[in-house]
Amino acid sequence: MALFSLPAIFSRPFFEDKGRAFWRLQAAGWSGYLLLRSVSSVSNGQDISGVVPVIVESIVGYCITLLLSTLYHYYRSQRQLAAILLTIVTLAVATVLYSVLDAFSFSFIKLADPGLNLGLVLGTIFLNFTVLAGWSALYFGINFYLIVEAQMDQMAALENTASSAQLAMLRYQLNPHFLFNTLNSISTLVLLKQTERANAMLSRLSSFLRYTLANEPTANVTLQQEVETLKLYLEIEKMRFEDRLRPSFEIDPRVSQARLPSLLLQPLVENAIKYAVTPKEEGAEINVTARLSGDRVQIAVSDTGPGLYETKARASASTGVGLANIRERLAQTFGSDHRFETRSIPGGGYGVEIEIPFQLEEPKREAA
Repeated sequence: MALFSLPAIFSRPFFEDKGRAFWRLQAAGWSGYLLLRSVSSVSNGQDISGVVPVIVESIVGYCITLLLSTLYHYYRSQRQLAAILLTIVTLAVATVLYSVLDAFSFSFIKLADPGLNLGLVLGTIFLNFTVLAGWSALYFGINFYLIVEAQMDQMAALENTASSAQLAMLRYQLNPHFLFNTLNSISTLVLLKQTERANAMLSRLSSFLRYTLANEPTANVTLQQEVETLKLYLEIEKMRFEDRLRPSFEIDPRVSQARLPSLLLQPLVENAIKYAVTPKEEGAEINVTARLSGDRVQIAVSDTGPGLYETKARASASTGVGLANIRERLAQTFGSDHRFETRSIPGGGYGVEIEIPFQLEEPKREAA
């Protein structure tokens, strides 16, 4: 007889094929019942022949519960009240039938004058009701468990779809915002008849878009890929600001493969250009740093601009994306397991600090 541990019975692989799981449980349950009743009979002083009625009883019970499973499956498609009433009536009829067959088989095997005996029927009815009621409770309990599991899987799939859609929407918000600024700069260069610079900016723009569009909008990329994307973006902006824009990168090699949402840092750099480089005639420095702190990745984007005191609206970009977008994407990706802070730098300047878990793999969404 096959033995099943509880973890094996209630694990998803066991119930992947519901039909196979039913036959295994049916066989294991009635085999266990037969073994228990046989041991009880022998321990009470009966000889081996006393086990024969138990074998017949187990076979009859096995067949009756097969019929019950068919009827119960049909009742599940009925209205709730009707299904309950039908289940109670069916269980009562099955108990009487089981008791009659059990009593008749016992009298045929054990008694010299076989036949139906009301005393034998009444003597077996309680035990048979307990067995069939227990079987019915397990049947409905397991089916309820499977229904709840299926609903949980559906909810998880819907939540994952909603989360992916939200991340995609947030990522796609960035592209029109960036394209508007870049194309406006190219248009200005064309009007000034600076065609070589306009062509160079278009070439770099196409490289940047080719790189960013190669990744799914919900994909996580490595920090190294994100830095390369930033450098492509800064090459485009360098055409506009020349020496006024002075970027620098300080990336710890240990975190180069850490995962984060794609195009997460680009709005921060764009914000720094808008509020630090543009207002100042001498421009500003933009510093991007990343380091490993235990099992956390700490990323900072800072500038040497005027800071918060000259522009209270800096916390959100002019189109409504910017920092609010980044907060939402971090929450969608890492839940509460992240830190996002903004601060003024003493002596002038503005900084944004991000802390995320150090993850080398993204099992659900992988970059192209």
